[in-house]
Amino acid sequence: MVTQHSLRRTVRVSLRRCLAGIAALALAGSMAASPAQAADSEAPAAENVLRIATDGFIDSFNPFTSFYLVPTNTFRYMYENLVANDAKDGSVTEGLATEWNTDSDGKVWTYTIRPDMKWSDGEPLTSKDVAWTYNQMMDNDEMAVANGSLVENFAKVEAPDDSTVKITLKKAQANNPGQEIPVVPEHVWSKIDNPGEFKNDEKSVGSGPFQLDSYEANKSITLKANPNFWRGKPKLDEIQYRYYTNSDAQVQAIRSGEVDFITGLSPDQFTALENADNVELNDGNGRRFNGISINPGVADADGKEFGTGNEALGDKKVRQAIRAGIDTETLRKQVMQDYAQPATSFIPAVYPDWALSPDNPVVSGFDVDRAKTLLDDAGWKEGSDGIREKDGEKLQLRFLTDADVPTEQSTAKFLKPWMKDIGIDLKNESTDADTESERTTKGDYDMYFSGWSINPDPDYQLSINTCGQRPDAEGNGGTSQDGWCNKEFDKLYQAQHVELDQAKRQELVQKALAIHYEEAPSVTLWYPNQLEAYRSDRFENFTKQPSDGGAIANQVGYWGYSSVEPVSAGEATGGGMGAGGWIGIGAAVIVVLGGGGWLLSRRRKSDDRE
Repeated sequence: MVTQHSLRRTVRVSLRRCLAGIAALALAGSMAASPAQAADSEAPAAENVLRIATDGFIDSFNPFTSFYLVPTNTFRYMYENLVANDAKDGSVTEGLATEWNTDSDGKVWTYTIRPDMKWSDGEPLTSKDVAWTYNQMMDNDEMAVANGSLVENFAKVEAPDDSTVKITLKKAQANNPGQEIPVVPEHVWSKIDNPGEFKNDEKSVGSGPFQLDSYEANKSITLKANPNFWRGKPKLDEIQYRYYTNSDAQVQAIRSGEVDFITGLSPDQFTALENADNVELNDGNGRRFNGISINPGVADADGKEFGTGNEALGDKKVRQAIRAGIDTETLRKQVMQDYAQPATSFIPAVYPDWALSPDNPVVSGFDVDRAKTLLDDAGWKEGSDGIREKDGEKLQLRFLTDADVPTEQSTAKFLKPWMKDIGIDLKNESTDADTESERTTKGDYDMYFSGWSINPDPDYQLSINTCGQRPDAEGNGGTSQDGWCNKEFDKLYQAQHVELDQAKRQELVQKALAIHYEEAPSVTLWYPNQLEAYRSDRFENFTKQPSDGGAIANQVGYWGYSSVEPVSAGEATGGGMGAGGWIGIGAAVIVVLGGGGWLLSRRRKSDDRE
């Protein structure tokens, strides 16, 4: 029998091999051409084809197994969920379901499916497709690799008629269980013998606004508009992702008009494009955090310790001292050039209902004297060279960073003298992303630069900080944010998970975040703005999420590109739906209790974690 753990082990090993191959190809490409550019860059630009620059990794286009940011973002355009997250503010809104309700115990959720929907191949889409998808994930380990945690609380899923889906939970939960599970057509997927190995990399069938048409590794990804999409066929005929081997080549491509959209710009790149002809910039509030994960003494879910973390970091006073010795405001202004929001804990400020309030008594700032006092109290006394010692051992820590990410390298340069000021000898270890991922998975680190994308409901991110979500020493099993375990935090997580009163749930989340902050298994540095650019002479009507000051790419949903239209088309062109219509629909629909159930996240470099 194939177990969930063995499947995950297979997937992770395959991913490492795949990434190593991709890295080698990328290196070869960069050596062969400078600047690197997309293979078909000379092709003329079609009016209705949006060209997006990317260097993101692809493991597969299988929504049941893929972990990475680029494929999971394409899934949001290819497959819908029962309910979606609104473009306006990320709140729960209609998807395949037009309305839903729960029983008084919060254990039985009943959804009404939109009538007369079709898959992209013209076949009818009914509640039976939804129930089949969910039941496959519940019963087949191969279909539960990526999102299995989202159905762990499902007791049964039924489709009593073509327009009704009934989910019975094992226990009540506050967040809507119809989120973030891509619904696939039974008539296609039921004919696949080994769904866990299915790459799904051409001619996909789905219900979302765009469908995958073709994929060429390290060259391009092509999505075509779905004429049967229930909101109306998009005005774009096609979206093309074009591969570039470095971000500077992407910047040059947007300048020259070789591509129409880029995201993930560094502050320097963003500033350099300010006066570029026909280029519009978007400085969007992002849904990510960046921080420094501190090895608190990682252990597996059963408490068996592994890894090479410095034992000194098992003392929270040492971890707190590290926090107090880091001037996050200077980092935000100098490293991020102010293109980031001040941070508290791991829920970004773009979600004000959940983010840890800066006024919370537990939140403290840069304070060198406090850092020194904490280390004194922990028994680490200053030696003759200024480095602290205890039991004959000097306080020396390793800081892992990705050598290819300037932000991480700049942060390391600031941290080294700051740590020395409080008596810690910090050894900066720059390495490649794969090595960093493998070492952190095995607990072979003291500190490393980390980051995650967070969805509107905090449940998933809270869950991966619970004791039971820690993986084993080989990285199999759960996914942990910091390898940390705290029983009181776990109790608060469980309490908020089933609390149906929103105000009470917010209070519980605040308490949980405060414990994580006070325990300091990581130090959140900032919430980076998502810096983007697009060709204003080619396209308009990009939809941001949140609509007031948000980002275009990397959204929770399919809003960003679905409303885009060529500038020549104008508002008078018929056949599709403009941005205002999209936002209006999103804002007008029924909103019920709860929030998210989130896309699975996995380790890799900080920018690749969903």
